[in-house]
Amino acid sequence: MNADEGGDTADDGDSGEFPAPCPDPETVGDLLTRDRRTSGPALRVDASGRTYSYRDFVTTTYKAGNVLRYLGVREGETVLVVPDALPEPVLTFFGAAQLGAVTRFSDTVDDSDPPRAVVAPADREAEFNLPPGHHLAVYGDRPSDPATTHWETEVWSENPAIHPASVDGGDTLIAAGDRRYTHAEALSAAASVISDAELRSGNEMAVRGSLADPDVVVAGLLAPIAAGATVVFPDECDSKS
Repeated sequence: MNADEGGDTADDGDSGEFPAPCPDPETVGDLLTRDRRTSGPALRVDASGRTYSYRDFVTTTYKAGNVLRYLGVREGETVLVVPDALPEPVLTFFGAAQLGAVTRFSDTVDDSDPPRAVVAPADREAEFNLPPGHHLAVYGDRPSDPATTHWETEVWSENPAIHPASVDGGDTLIAAGDRRYTHAEALSAAASVISDAELRSGNEMAVRGSLADPDVVVAGLLAPIAAGATVVFPDECDSKS
């Protein structure tokens, strides 16, 4: 699955408090409840030196989801996310999941079925020409087109409110090629990863494959967050995956 379990975090002073594993979640939103906002790291990107505690991670997913709502994303609609090994794509994925939106990790838009929103690095802004009513958000640098949303500006200014969306386990979470994976299917697969890897709260899971692969999303993102572990993009992971 291209995601490898690390060891227990050795230094409790650095690691902080981790949330308990999330038992039997029905939707991805169940992994992001307010009581899981602890001081231990949820996400670490070694190449950029950026780390999000569970407190910051959960809160920022709320904000990311609210920005997507501002961009017109609603339940069942698709958000295309460029699969960089960086915090913004990960946070966008978890924000979209809480809206009942579908994430497609991809570098290209299908013109016959354009996503409601695209989230991409700023240096690729010119590659995406979306029809009216569809929106582009970029991160990293500020956009050159005033019609493009600057991810950081909007996310950090958003209110961290829980989304007023009704999401069911049978709703689609991930689209990859012609395949679609529901919340229930993805979380069941994540539970198998947790069991097989004996993944525990405070462990680390290194992500080495592309987020365009649903197996990597399940094993590298969903499983560690469900377990109360840390998602790690190691130094050797290419951020332009």
